[in-house]
Amino acid sequence: MNTKQIDQEFVANTYNRCGVEICRGKGSEVWDETGKRYIDLGSGIGVTAFGYCDDEWMKAVTEQLTCFQHTSNLYYTKPCADLARLLCQKTDMKKVFFSNSGAEANECAIKVARKYCQNKKGEDFYNIVTLKNSFHGRTLTTLAATGQEHYHQLFKPLTSGFLHTDAGDLDTLNKCVTENKVAGILIEIVQGEGGVNCLEKDFVQGVEKIAKDNDIVLMVDEVQTGNGRSGQLYAYMEYGIKPDVVSTAKGLGGGLPIGATLLGDKVADVLGYGEHGSTFGGNPIACAGALSILKRIDDDLLQQVRQKSRYVWTKLQNAKGVESVSGMGLMIGIKTDKPAREVVEKCLERGVLCLTAKDKVRLLPALNIEQELLDEALDILLEIVGE
Repeated sequence: MNTKQIDQEFVANTYNRCGVEICRGKGSEVWDETGKRYIDLGSGIGVTAFGYCDDEWMKAVTEQLTCFQHTSNLYYTKPCADLARLLCQKTDMKKVFFSNSGAEANECAIKVARKYCQNKKGEDFYNIVTLKNSFHGRTLTTLAATGQEHYHQLFKPLTSGFLHTDAGDLDTLNKCVTENKVAGILIEIVQGEGGVNCLEKDFVQGVEKIAKDNDIVLMVDEVQTGNGRSGQLYAYMEYGIKPDVVSTAKGLGGGLPIGATLLGDKVADVLGYGEHGSTFGGNPIACAGALSILKRIDDDLLQQVRQKSRYVWTKLQNAKGVESVSGMGLMIGIKTDKPAREVVEKCLERGVLCLTAKDKVRLLPALNIEQELLDEALDILLEIVGE
């Protein structure tokens, strides 16, 4: 039996895999079991921030691996402490809780919001307001937070206490907050799985004001938008707001599983001993890898991300077969005349890996993708779109 046959027999049928087995990679290129080469514009859905087998990342991970691979959170470890400090220094947040994924980071954010408001206002203040078309994870609670009904259908009853309003509608959001006992508001600056749609700046700033006026917790989900993907370290920084909680994952680890929930002044000390925890959260190898990533997301790199973003938009806008372009930084959605799935499949045949997001083709290349590879991949994509 080959890998595909073994997978189909023994791995749960939750993924509609492409017919490609990835065998090795370097930078923004990967090769399959036949030796065919692909340019990767998906980066593992925004995870391999500096591409495959990045030298600095591998060095950091290997050095930690030769020291010790894991210890429980009963003990201190330097990679965990150093990563928390660097995250706080770069964001002006105060504390960090580490987990293993974006969904877990969002679960922690929700728990923080509920505990904050129950402490101040009473046990009835537990509702969380999120936006329609959002996506916050696949646990029962983060599914409930997700504002897309089709994700809910097979798993009801979901966790109670979630309300959904339309993005861009401040009046309805404000009414929802004032007429219900609300603990917090959770938003994505760019709704990735919802179609790579950016929230308007005035709306986001209005959400911040509503949260402050009602003394509830403003949470920003930066699982996909974070760690340089947007052209800022975190996308909320583009909008001039300061959330109470920021959740992140994906690109932070560079390829190893890690989630982080960043806590601001208002909620820094909400969680006490034994009120939250994780066996693998803050794993020293994952944290060592994340440190090597985060240290390199500096002003020069972010400027390069913004420049590449403008370049991609210029190439795509008004191109034959392209209806519209959306997104921020190197998180780009393309509405094409052809069905997005068809475009992605044809790109795969031609040696380019890209993604979909609802009815759009989605691009999430490595932050440091080489210009020559980007040009080659975009030329193939545009040829397919314009056929």
